[in-house]
Amino acid sequence: MKTGNIADLLTSAAEQWPDAVAVIDTAAGVSLTWSQLDAAAGGLAQRLADRGVGAGDSVALRLPTSADFAVTLFGVTRCGAIAVPVSPLSPRPELDTVLAHSGARLVISRNPGDGTDDVPVLRPEIGPGANFPVHGGGEDIAVLSYTSGTTGPPRGVMLSHRALLANLEQLGRIDPPPVGHPDRVLIAIPLFHVYGLGPGLLLSTAVGATAVLAERFHARRALRACADHRVTVIGGVPAMYAELAMFERDELAAGLGTVRLLTSGAAPLHPKVLAAIREKTGLGVFEGYGLTETAPVVTSTLVTGYPKPGSTGRPLPGVEIRLVGPDGSGEPVPLDPDDPEDVFEEDGDGTGLVAIRGANLFSGYWPDGAHGPDADGWFRTGDIGFLDSDGDLHLVDRANDLIIVNGFNVYPHEVEEVIAGLPEVAEVAVVGVLDERSGEAVKAVVVPAPGASLSEQQVVEACAERLAGYKVPHTVEFAERLPHSPTGKLRRVQLRG
Repeated sequence: MKTGNIADLLTSAAEQWPDAVAVIDTAAGVSLTWSQLDAAAGGLAQRLADRGVGAGDSVALRLPTSADFAVTLFGVTRCGAIAVPVSPLSPRPELDTVLAHSGARLVISRNPGDGTDDVPVLRPEIGPGANFPVHGGGEDIAVLSYTSGTTGPPRGVMLSHRALLANLEQLGRIDPPPVGHPDRVLIAIPLFHVYGLGPGLLLSTAVGATAVLAERFHARRALRACADHRVTVIGGVPAMYAELAMFERDELAAGLGTVRLLTSGAAPLHPKVLAAIREKTGLGVFEGYGLTETAPVVTSTLVTGYPKPGSTGRPLPGVEIRLVGPDGSGEPVPLDPDDPEDVFEEDGDGTGLVAIRGANLFSGYWPDGAHGPDADGWFRTGDIGFLDSDGDLHLVDRANDLIIVNGFNVYPHEVEEVIAGLPEVAEVAVVGVLDERSGEAVKAVVVPAPGASLSEQQVVEACAERLAGYKVPHTVEFAERLPHSPTGKLRRVQLRG
């Protein structure tokens, strides 16, 4: 399947299990069988073709986790076009940036106001089906996923059909495989994020499991959905499990009565949350590590065989990782290519920068494939970690200032620009701080201008008007000055405490 199209997964499922339930949309109250989902995707592909959309064209998907998203993803990729998922909650400036940068031909959205003069809106529709043949595959780009870079604004990660299918194969080679045909998988994480799209929707489709879709996570509703739809597998993030861990034992056990597997990714899971879930349900939470650029899973404690607090587990079969410190000349590796003084100091404890090689790697950044894997197939992530005596990966820091909130990347400079635009602000720095619910949260440290009377609420409101919710500072502190090095470089590490 590596040389195929991700839409082939749906065609195959419809052939093998035509009358089995493919997706259950808990918000819309809609269920589709594999044959119905396949026909609907074919119908959308025909609608797109009738509008002149074809191979290599970008189509933005501004939809929540829903049956509409599933139909749209497979319809867009079936006609050979590139799916560009966008959060339906992102502010207008972010949407416009993605539409312009990706060169989107259309926006598929429930909101008719999401288009522009040049990019019309097509409403999602589970309407008449069509037997539309699959076009493209292999190294063709299937999904263009926008993620904040470490040295600038959001960049489009080019995920080929090959990369996405390879990661499904790698997940399937875990013994035992995490998901099978009889499973019902709760997906309450965004499908516009590669974590929900790949290990969630695509993996369920590959094995014919039923995807139980929730537009957003609400703990009590999620427990009810698990009980009503006999959910057996949950793919989540730490914030979800932190909320579930707060329930009383009886209510939690009743809601998760049919669940056999809990997985977590996108951010570190606090050991006490893992312990609370295990104590109340008898279930461990298996953690993993991945990136958008790796389509996305790299390691998992599923490979280890048991949950291991503080560890993200071992590489999936077919994925290689190595820790790199000094380069070939023996000199420290610069973390910031524009700042030769910024280096990773190898301290002899076995830590290093995580590099990855495998068929699941991306094809570089849009549009020209820049900064992808090197000539030997390795991609350096910028994460710092170490391998324990069992060969399990532990992440200890990042070599850059990227903040990850529930798996979503936040580039500090983007938030700083908004806050610095306030007339009462003399200087500002934004950092990530540990958060039990979201892994990390955004913290802003503001130096007010002389005589200014600036409040935390004013800073938060200014950010909320311009930025997505997960980028808005969780806390705002005021200071007389910010820490700088002798050369004037901001020392963010001193602000994270």
